[in-house]
Amino acid sequence: MSVDPRHPWDSPSVQIDPLAGMCTFAGQTLPDPLPADPFPLFQSWLQMSADVKSQPNPNAMSLATVDADGQPSVRIVLARRIYPDLGCIVFFTNYDSRKGTAISASHRIAACFHWDHLDRQVRVEGVATVSPAQESNNYFTRRPLMSRVAAWASSQSQPLANRQQLLDANTLAEARFGVTGGDERVKSMTPEQVSAIVVPRPPNWGGFRFWVSRMELWLGHSSRLHDRALWTRDLTPTPIDGAPGYTGGAWSVTRLQP
Repeated sequence: MSVDPRHPWDSPSVQIDPLAGMCTFAGQTLPDPLPADPFPLFQSWLQMSADVKSQPNPNAMSLATVDADGQPSVRIVLARRIYPDLGCIVFFTNYDSRKGTAISASHRIAACFHWDHLDRQVRVEGVATVSPAQESNNYFTRRPLMSRVAAWASSQSQPLANRQQLLDANTLAEARFGVTGGDERVKSMTPEQVSAIVVPRPPNWGGFRFWVSRMELWLGHSSRLHDRALWTRDLTPTPIDGAPGYTGGAWSVTRLQP
């Protein structure tokens, strides 16, 4: 069955809207000439999405990885930081999760940011490396207390016999860090008491730096005359901030047919 309300192609009795191909921002186009570096434009789109407050998580991206057997998989993750000067995007996860093991095996990943309410998307491809420990520590300490505790309770992507098994593991983690009672306990504590509880970062939890070698910016336009541009560059392995990383060469850019 068709699940597209604007193009119900398997329902002949439904009248198709003659303006179904119109985009909300029909007149928008990419700059001409195109900028040499796509990151500032990408950042401005992300900020625009955050400013209009039409999407709960404008920093959400669909992250694609490939398992060792060649099976692709995709999931939504949140981009937590962008380094335009380095040319990378940072996200955090459990290194033993399915995506973590896939990244560790091949390092190659792709992602897509989609802001439907703005008729815009950004596709990125490249390689990922483990973030410097200090970057992961800094972010982890800023997470809500019970989220830090839960990171010790969950063996992400591993099978569970039932929901209670996870809750029991979380109860043990709460007891370990002296916060038995979870969120209700935290609500009864002062900010000073919460800050005094030390929950270290699990060794199998942290960040990945996503080094971008390809970035495509897409703007929706009426009647499928969308505006697309692709930036590509070479990456050279280079230690950065005491951890494996990459430096990027000069960008090449071209418009693409929609």
